[in-house]
Amino acid sequence: MKPMKSGFESIRNYLGSKKEKGRRKIALLVDGPNMLRKEFQIDLEEIRDVLKDYGSIKIGRVFLNQYASDKLVEAIETQGFEPIICTSDVDVRLAVEGMELVFSPVIDTIALVTRDADFKPLLSKANEHGKETILFGAEPGLSVALKNSADYVIILKEGVMEHEYDSRDLKGLGEEE
Repeated sequence: MKPMKSGFESIRNYLGSKKEKGRRKIALLVDGPNMLRKEFQIDLEEIRDVLKDYGSIKIGRVFLNQYASDKLVEAIETQGFEPIICTSDVDVRLAVEGMELVFSPVIDTIALVTRDADFKPLLSKANEHGKETILFGAEPGLSVALKNSADYVIILKEGVMEHEYDSRDLKGLGEEE
């Protein structure tokens, strides 16, 4: 595995170097109850700024449970994201909406902000259908299976973003040039 690089600028440069001809059309889905916790210090504006260097965010949704405070909902709306209040299981709603995006011709990249292994099938199906996948996760508790299913993995530790690896870089390991 490649050594980790830290810092906001490093991540911007990293994803900026991955730009292809034309801008990527990104759907950003945030697992609110799992990630928007004080201990993770998640800054949605910072995530949005990183993704803007890579492409255009066409959909930005933050999934919350029915216990989310009005203040949190307002803050999410103020930042330009769509809060989705779920009266039942947040993971199910996020997965269903994520699967709809897998088949959307408008979206070519799906970015997830989660630590939950329940979303591994969503990432796998997205990759199977030619969508690029970006995972923003947090330690502790980030699923290894989830990390191994994403094209790009960015880990948030103590409020600092670090890219761990790019699965596309790993494809060439072990091959002779």
